[in-house]
Amino acid sequence: MADTLSKLIKPVGASRPKTRKGRGVGSGLGKTAGRGQKGQYARNGIKHGFEGGQTPLARRLPKRGFNPPFPVKTAEINVSDLEVFAAGAKVDETALRDRGLIKGPVDRIKILGDGEITKSVIVTAHRFSKSAAAKIEQAGGKAIVLGAETPASA
Repeated sequence: MADTLSKLIKPVGASRPKTRKGRGVGSGLGKTAGRGQKGQYARNGIKHGFEGGQTPLARRLPKRGFNPPFPVKTAEINVSDLEVFAAGAKVDETALRDRGLIKGPVDRIKILGDGEITKSVIVTAHRFSKSAAAKIEQAGGKAIVLGAETPASA
């Protein structure tokens, strides 16, 4: 099969040479280069978004707030959600994904302090709220901030 595919060629007449516009009368597309005489479409071009004198859509729609060009997607996990892990478990992004607590692409993980935790777990995340770090430490676990050597409570 591979041998046959490597020897395929286009049939005669399947491709034509590129049309060179504005290269003299003999080419068939000389002088006005197929643009006709005068008028809007014979000129250099139309601005992107130009709607023929009507107010463009981009100017008609209301504009509110600020939209960051590169938004950061943060997955927010509550302390109560960490109860599903066994005592002494190491909780990181892969463990959270395996349990279905994080879905889809995320740039960072933040642990929030809503709820209670009774098991001591070692949690590794990008951010911790003060109350979340305190609750994890109080239960006998550790809150390790990614990119920092010290625990979140220190």
